[in-house]
Amino acid sequence: MTILVTGGAGYIGSHMVHELNDAGEPVVVLDNLSTGFRFLVPGKVPFVVGSTGDRKLVEETIARHRVEAIIHFAASIVVPDSVADPLGYYSNNTMNTCALLDVAIKAGVRQFIFSSTAAVYGNAETVPVREDAPTAPISPYGTSKLMSEIMLHDAGKAHGLRFVVLRYFNVAGADPRLRTGQSTPQATHLIKVASEVAVGKRAKIDVYGTDYPTPDGTCVRDYIHVSDLARAHSAALAYLRRGGTSATFNCGYGRGASVFEVIDAVKRVSGRDFPVEIAGRRPGDPPALVADVSRIRATLDWHPQFDNLDTIVGHALAWERRLPGRQESISA
Repeated sequence: MTILVTGGAGYIGSHMVHELNDAGEPVVVLDNLSTGFRFLVPGKVPFVVGSTGDRKLVEETIARHRVEAIIHFAASIVVPDSVADPLGYYSNNTMNTCALLDVAIKAGVRQFIFSSTAAVYGNAETVPVREDAPTAPISPYGTSKLMSEIMLHDAGKAHGLRFVVLRYFNVAGADPRLRTGQSTPQATHLIKVASEVAVGKRAKIDVYGTDYPTPDGTCVRDYIHVSDLARAHSAALAYLRRGGTSATFNCGYGRGASVFEVIDAVKRVSGRDFPVEIAGRRPGDPPALVADVSRIRATLDWHPQFDNLDTIVGHALAWERRLPGRQESISA
């Protein structure tokens, strides 16, 4: 049973590829390398360069490698960018997912795991947020993902496709063995940016808004280690293989940390102080997003190993110190 990983050269996708490869699972990667890097993928893993929207290429890849399951990561993911370029996000995230699903179903693929996001909840009415909470995204990124979820549900009913939707909260950290990590230039993820500042790749970090209705005025997020997230996908695949019905799960730890708390953790773990500047709010940022994780813990055989903010930060810093050998430093 070969597993197709779309976006497998990206941050989360490459961790998934290593997770599957370590388990001896046959895997093939499809990635257009617009934001991914070939060096993050194990050398022996078959690699196809291209888009999920290229129907002929996807069809040929599924047939050649006898793909029976797909884990779909390929997407654009930066909330402020989606506000500036909504049509680009609907094209890459929603329309390409539609094309991928169409080809996969016609090719006989019956198991599909979809990389979704807590952004589908928008300004959650209740925190921690449950999977059955109202979905009201406040950014085109969140809407593009929610539209893909809806397509999955409809396609599943019509064609017998069984799927798992995993709604990520804030993903951070790096492979503890330092085989892969977040490598995108000009990244916007908080722990990534703070780690870059701590190791001297950026001059400062900006805090976008200190007037939110939270304990210290900054946004609160549920941070999950990327390796734990990859294992959640493996657990979801095992669930589908056992005959599990289609389901949606939050992926987080069930508690939040504020922007200031994260910055303090990076300073503490790195042993370095660095400049912090206050800026205005960014569009599309809800005040607090924390996962209710009771469903995933009750349903999947998933046991997080790195449920600790300092551990997440430590792995992110270790990767950042290693990364300059692979990539040029990033200016502020």
